Amino acid sequence: MTIGYDAEADREARSTVNELRIVLGSHGIKLPSLGRDYGDPPLITLGNCNLATARALVDVLRRA
Repeated sequence: MTIGYDAEADREARSTVNELRIVLGSHGIKLPSLGRDYGDPPLITLGNCNLATARALVDVLRRA
């Protein structure tokens, strides 16, 4: 079975990564490994972060 390329899913994944980067940045959070995986369907890779970044994420999510 051949899996086809889904251009719309690819655009949505890229857009979501960009939105995440902007929103996290507005809270002073940067995930260096933030990106997308080229699987089918595409996955968003949040990657590794240090303890300070993880704590910042917890704080922002608790306030949300």
